[in-house]
Amino acid sequence: MKRNLILAIVAVLFALTANAQTALKKVYNEDINPIEQINQAVAKAKSEDKFVICQVGGNWCPWCLRFADFITNDTTISHVIDQNFVYIHVNYNPRKSGTAEKEALAKTMLQRLNNPARFGFPVFVVLDDDGRVIHIQDSSFLEQGQGYDQEKVLRFFKNWTPKAVK
Repeated sequence: MKRNLILAIVAVLFALTANAQTALKKVYNEDINPIEQINQAVAKAKSEDKFVICQVGGNWCPWCLRFADFITNDTTISHVIDQNFVYIHVNYNPRKSGTAEKEALAKTMLQRLNNPARFGFPVFVVLDDDGRVIHIQDSSFLEQGQGYDQEKVLRFFKNWTPKAVK
């Protein structure tokens, strides 16, 4: 009986350790003004002849963190992004806006991006170098199983590069 209990405890500790080692990095800064973040990204994109991709979501969203991890670890995708886009993670938490000021800011941000929340999270908003919304991408079309499909993701990014659009 003691042996079974010890084995069970060891198994639980092993599972917790393995889970902690594979925890996804939080990529959304919950303390910055999203409108300023977007404006700064547009200014940078204009100076570099790129477009902006806003990945709207939050650290509360496992699919958002999976996508961030996916594009970071795939060198082909990260190269396409680096060459063509200013990529930002725009924080939005529909369940926990906080103060009235933060709620108003979140509402303004969603309006600025043509209300992309209707597609779920993460959602990707492509802005041209003047800051106009030119595409909103529903992330469900990029999924495969419990992750993302490289071919679909590459197709999305390549179809919305400045060269492809202009």
